Amino acid sequence: MLIQAVGAVLPMALAVALSPFPVIGTVLILAGRQGRRNGLLFAAGWIAGLGVAAALVVVVFGGADDPESPSSAIADWGRVFAGAALIVLGARTWWQRPRAGDEAETPRWMASLDDVSALRALVLGLLLSGANPKNLVLTASAATSIVETGAHDGDLIVAVTVFVLVGSCTVLGAVIIHLLGGQRAASFLESVRQFMITNSAVITAIVLLLLGASILGEGLSGLGR
Repeated sequence: MLIQAVGAVLPMALAVALSPFPVIGTVLILAGRQGRRNGLLFAAGWIAGLGVAAALVVVVFGGADDPESPSSAIADWGRVFAGAALIVLGARTWWQRPRAGDEAETPRWMASLDDVSALRALVLGLLLSGANPKNLVLTASAATSIVETGAHDGDLIVAVTVFVLVGSCTVLGAVIIHLLGGQRAASFLESVRQFMITNSAVITAIVLLLLGASILGEGLSGLGR
């Protein structure tokens, strides 16, 4: 059960981890005043947000391991709508991506991240992970997949933990590199930030299209049982 549950959540967890904006935000926070403190708080908020969202879905769809249950049918229909929404969003993101010669810019809401307070860093991590619509869809799909494998008790906790840690690996990785790497780490993280800004639309579109198709397919397969 545990291996099945972990295998089921890895694609969604990687999609969460590869989202460009949290990485960009983390690097900006780390480069600012009190960067170490605020970076750790942002990472803590990010992990907490994913964990709470996943736990809530597990509670709500706790009966989805029974294919005949209402929870299972609701989960499958939810996958169909969520997968279709991700595909539409991915296509829209691809269509609106910067063309050759266009200058990619950091989103305006990130402009002041180098001077955030401790509380704002924590809350921002919570919101970007737990309240972000794309992450909510991916987290809900991952948590439902865990329940549907029949994982319970310790296996359930381990699978959710794996999802949270893998989904947080880029944010955590940036913080750890900053804490251990000194000036060389700052230069490396800045190059990562620039890469993410330049290619954020393409990365986001590809991830959304692939995961949307996968989630939609799982929903349709579930409804056809």
